[in-house]
Amino acid sequence: MKLESDYSLKAYNTFGIDVKAKLFVRFGTVQELQQLLRMPEVQQEEKLILGGGSNVLFTKDFEGVVLRNEIKGIEVVREDEQHVYLKAGSGEVWHEFVLYTLQHNLGGIENLSLIPGSVGAAPLQNIGAYGVELKDVFHELEAVELSTGKIHQFDNNTCQFGYRESIFKNKLKGQYIVTAVTFKLHKQHKLNTSYGAIQTTLQEMQVQQPTIHDVSAAVCHIRSTKLPNPKEIGNAGSFFKNPEIPLAQFERLKAQFPDVPSYPVSATTVKVPAGWLIEQCGWKGKVLDKYGVHKNQALVLVNYGGAKGEQLRQLAYDIIASVEDKFGIKLHPEVNII
Repeated sequence: MKLESDYSLKAYNTFGIDVKAKLFVRFGTVQELQQLLRMPEVQQEEKLILGGGSNVLFTKDFEGVVLRNEIKGIEVVREDEQHVYLKAGSGEVWHEFVLYTLQHNLGGIENLSLIPGSVGAAPLQNIGAYGVELKDVFHELEAVELSTGKIHQFDNNTCQFGYRESIFKNKLKGQYIVTAVTFKLHKQHKLNTSYGAIQTTLQEMQVQQPTIHDVSAAVCHIRSTKLPNPKEIGNAGSFFKNPEIPLAQFERLKAQFPDVPSYPVSATTVKVPAGWLIEQCGWKGKVLDKYGVHKNQALVLVNYGGAKGEQLRQLAYDIIASVEDKFGIKLHPEVNII
């Protein structure tokens, strides 16, 4: 382990924003992390944990220490007739972990294929896609408390999962580093193909009795056609959460905009696609100098090369203001703005 000064973070965030960290260090085990947290030069600094860097927008240099999580390893903790409990190091690449589960014929996260980021970041925002959320297969996680270096366990209830939310994004924000996550995966597969895009893609693939491998392939195809590859165009995937609004508000909205799409959340709440709202405000495909909104998906802000984080943040705020002005709905970023 080596603390490095004035370290460029351009290669460690998928937006490709060229900022520097006052201090930067990698850790590959829990013991190395605990050792780092005992170092005075680390203790006295503000800390930022970076995994895949796919959910962060840097607007300035980070005047603290960036801890790069590189904890690897996948192991079966236990299994029964129906399930396998699979534990993964938090530094594992998420999609590579999904591929591992497919190779071992374990179902549950095939709908979450090709989501960028690391295993450790997945429970922090309760990642989700195409009708599946991480909490559906989550068993527990291990995390190191920054202030003490002690290891704590969190189960599904204590994580307080919500829509793109967990206790680690609010009450315990910045207090823990996730070091391992255990998933409860299915031997007998329960496919979720309820989303129309998956059904259509499977039909195009001429698949009549899909497997978890087919569903994953369909999801990868959909994501590849809709979302830009961060290795080619700087982005962090969906920048905004889909807003959930009261049914009464939605009914007023639908009276004014009859073609507004929606998804019921409960008897009193409706989810409206943020991408549709943004597109109706004319932002889809808009290019501003070296940055803009992706041409195929209005939820995605992109850095075409050389953009500043502050420019992208201002673009996000302008989009939020225009959507609120037109529809009376306030969007919230899914990406952490630093």
